[in-house]
Amino acid sequence: MSFNTETVHTDKPDQGGPRYAPGMALPGADTQKVLRNTYLLLALTMIPTIVGAYIGMATGAVLVSHPIASTLIMLGTVIGLQYAIIANRDSALGAALLLLMTGILGWWLGPLLTYVLAMPNGAGLVGYAAAGTGLIFFVMGAIATTAKRDFSFMGKFLVVGMMALLVAMIANLFLHIPALALTISTLVIVVFSLFLLYDLNRIVRGGETNYIVATTGVYMSLFNIFANLLSIFAMLGGGGRR
Repeated sequence: MSFNTETVHTDKPDQGGPRYAPGMALPGADTQKVLRNTYLLLALTMIPTIVGAYIGMATGAVLVSHPIASTLIMLGTVIGLQYAIIANRDSALGAALLLLMTGILGWWLGPLLTYVLAMPNGAGLVGYAAAGTGLIFFVMGAIATTAKRDFSFMGKFLVVGMMALLVAMIANLFLHIPALALTISTLVIVVFSLFLLYDLNRIVRGGETNYIVATTGVYMSLFNIFANLLSIFAMLGGGGRR
């Protein structure tokens, strides 16, 4: 069963507040404000994610019993919520929808956590996945905030890569090829690490001035990185999936 989740990233600029040309650095105070609010909201999303994961660990049998249907429904739900978040990005409703989405994604992650934690070294694997995700976040954040280069050129290539991986993921729901699942998870980590760099760089350079939209992109990248790191550790450490 695959727990990969893909997301649609938007290149639409913020419709409220000051407008800046893509690639032009924001004034320092504005940059720090967007980054600070993004990180604060990102920290807040961990609460519904953790709560959802606990619920998913107790009630996730429906996901395991109907992997194809549940995956397609969840993908549609998450993508729909992201469009709703973007449409309400200038109101509290946008933040509420984001928190709802993170809770749903936490619930979706529950069965994978249950499976991994049942292994003798399961807690360690979860810790390694969390540490690996944190390391990638730190490295991508450092590059995004210190590099003079504008990484906006990567956007279209990353979207194409993401869509290709989505098609491969759905195909493997029917094929059940372990080697393909491992390859997909590895590539998802690479693509969403670059998405993380892309999103953070957009904030720094003025391409994204709405912290709710920014948090949505960063969260989805981190979620995919963590889920697929954990999936890889489960496959390598547990001899394959159930």
